[in-house]
Amino acid sequence: MPRRTKKLRGSRTHGRGKKHGRGKGCRGGHGNAGLHKHKFKWMIINDPDHFGAHGFFRHAQGTDPVVAMNLDDLLEGLPALETAGAATRADKGWTVDLTKAGVAKLLGSGRVPIALNITVASASEKAIAKVAASGGAVHTSAEE
Repeated sequence: MPRRTKKLRGSRTHGRGKKHGRGKGCRGGHGNAGLHKHKFKWMIINDPDHFGAHGFFRHAQGTDPVVAMNLDDLLEGLPALETAGAATRADKGWTVDLTKAGVAKLLGSGRVPIALNITVASASEKAIAKVAASGGAVHTSAEE
């Protein structure tokens, strides 16, 4: 028997007063009652994420990243695109079909020293201007 219990044997209320130890009183409520009141410190220490919304839900559409390629990456990858069947050599330059290669957008970073005839779903204005300045053309699906 624990020491305190043994010590309080014979005292009628075990040091709790007349009504404090009787029945279901003085326990602060059932379950999570009082987490914003008298059990607030307990909640902060033991269950800090109890209240409030957590995270958000992203719907499936529009979450796939757009596969894009810069002009300098295109020039470096011309031999690989040729072996894959997405590019062919023309008289003065290259004819490239980026939709066959799985690229959705052409971006304008890099230099274009040769004429390129490119077919792609979409392209930036800068990319179109650079390719046109080198004597080539960009054909997008927006034109069709």
